[in-house]
Amino acid sequence: MVKDTSVRNIIYPYNKKRVKLVVLANVAGFGGMLVGLNAAWYSKYPKSGFHFFNDYAEWLQVDKAGHIFSAYNGSRASMELWRWAGLSREKRIWIGGLSGVAYETVIETLDGFSSEYGFSITDYVANLMGSALFVAQELKWDEQKLKLKFSFHKQKYGEPDLDNRANTIFGKTEIERFLKDYNAQTYWLSGNIQSFFPKSNLPVWLSLAVGYGAQGMFGARSNVAADRTTGAIIFDRPDINRYRQWYISPDIDFTKIQTNKKGLKVLFFLLSTIKFPAPALEFSRGKLEGHWLVF
Repeated sequence: MVKDTSVRNIIYPYNKKRVKLVVLANVAGFGGMLVGLNAAWYSKYPKSGFHFFNDYAEWLQVDKAGHIFSAYNGSRASMELWRWAGLSREKRIWIGGLSGVAYETVIETLDGFSSEYGFSITDYVANLMGSALFVAQELKWDEQKLKLKFSFHKQKYGEPDLDNRANTIFGKTEIERFLKDYNAQTYWLSGNIQSFFPKSNLPVWLSLAVGYGAQGMFGARSNVAADRTTGAIIFDRPDINRYRQWYISPDIDFTKIQTNKKGLKVLFFLLSTIKFPAPALEFSRGKLEGHWLVF
């Protein structure tokens, strides 16, 4: 029998110095993330009084999948840091789980003071769902049999007006596109097969993933946009179909790969947040289509 050397089975003794380091890491990491988000999102729009905004109908809910993903993986990363610091099982699960939704709630509150956005109740619910998925699995199984993952492929729209529109709403840099271009994002629920069927003879790292994405979005709710000052139409492409995409694809659970090297364990943990490029079946616009490789 192969010894399981994955991160989740390592027991660390309580260490005050590590606790302090984890606190500092959380503060520094979250602070850096807020600085980055301010540069990419908030700095371009004036501040306002705190307000709510119902954005459920926007972006075919791809942004909601992003909130679930972010809260889930924020919780997961936080718990592993607290595990390293030596916190007891229940403490690290609950502190880690609450951390994910807490981080996202701070961001949502900043949205509430931005004239362009607003505090979204549906975003907040999505954040709760992500952290809840993490906590529930840890409490029941002591592992994450189902992982939320992300994949991204930069879109080339091929028409001058579409490229200009994409540059305007999604940004021109790779980082801006990575954060904002919902046409280029896919979110995956990846289940490790042997975790559910331990007697199977399949490779321990083999997973099966279901993905969700969307295409044809050149505005939050429609592909028609007007100038805020004059009301004149500045983008008018209702002919472009906005549609959802569903995928099923094999995947790799890197956390199941056996190693005793700490650096590789950290690397495998990070890689386990990303969907491995693989063949996939796509269901969209009422038809099924196969792809040799999906990112």
